[in-house]
Amino acid sequence: MSAATKEMLARVQRMVPPMLEKFHKGQLGRVGVIGGSEDYTGAPYFSAMASARLGCDMSHVICTPTAATVIKTFSPNLMVHPLMRSTPSSSPLSTQTPGSAADSDPDQVASRIIPMLDRLHVLVIGPGLGRDPLMQDTCARVIKAARAKGLPMVLDADALLIVQKDPSLVKGYGQVVLTPNVVEFARLTKSLGVDDQVRATAESEGDTAKVEALARALGGVMILQKGAKDYLSDGKVTLTVDLEGGKKRSGGQGDTLTGSIATFLGWRKAYLDGIWDPAGERLKDEELVGLAVFGGSAITRECSRLAFAKRGRSLQASDLTEEVHTAFINLFGGVDGEAGAARL
Repeated sequence: MSAATKEMLARVQRMVPPMLEKFHKGQLGRVGVIGGSEDYTGAPYFSAMASARLGCDMSHVICTPTAATVIKTFSPNLMVHPLMRSTPSSSPLSTQTPGSAADSDPDQVASRIIPMLDRLHVLVIGPGLGRDPLMQDTCARVIKAARAKGLPMVLDADALLIVQKDPSLVKGYGQVVLTPNVVEFARLTKSLGVDDQVRATAESEGDTAKVEALARALGGVMILQKGAKDYLSDGKVTLTVDLEGGKKRSGGQGDTLTGSIATFLGWRKAYLDGIWDPAGERLKDEELVGLAVFGGSAITRECSRLAFAKRGRSLQASDLTEEVHTAFINLFGGVDGEAGAARL
């Protein structure tokens, strides 16, 4: 890895909590993932499981009833809440059952989910969400409520369509992270009217100009632009993650990313709460979101590298899940409970 990446990982490491006997359940991160529909059940599982494998204490999935039935069979370690609703399908293949009128009202559906936000440290929205209008409208209301509560959020996949439709939901909110792929990134720049600016700055200012322009257009939102290298920026500070990843681009790898970022954001809260005495100079509050995103990106790329070395062309998203802990050990070492800090 480059010297710059090694230095950044050393800073991220200082935000990683040690394992101390005095901690109690929930202090090291409570993450909720909103997503999962009749057609998409793997994505929210991969996101929530990556968060759990990395080390958050409690990992929740908030999804539709049909998705909940499936996701509960994947792992008993996740808490699955069938609170989301989707528009009833007229397809004869649909397994949905007709709901009440309240199940078709996004305000009513959101009102069942919003009380859960007080139990969470971080919210991920998007994995397996789909484009169903009722689910999209419900999530828009949840995003608004989460922002009002100051809850950090990671938005990915079809949750980015919500931002396209109404950028004001996240604009200027420094505790939200967007993780678009190439297609989603292009859609966002087009919807925000910064295409020409992005092209112009990219030609004159280099590889990071695109992500910087989009972050500025959203008023300082943290954007992670995924690619051969990952670029992350809030429009003021830009970081590059150049760790080697795997060469297979299977669906679902981005879900490991959202879950990993979420756990680091949960650890950010633990750091801010001062539940342990970190060694060395204190990190600045304003750099912690960027460090969390850097850490999540680094973990995901290392997972991908490890999984590809074992599986090659056959690599699937579930293979990354199995590598999360090893990736953490490789990048950050063990945990020194007595010193109160992780070791690099």
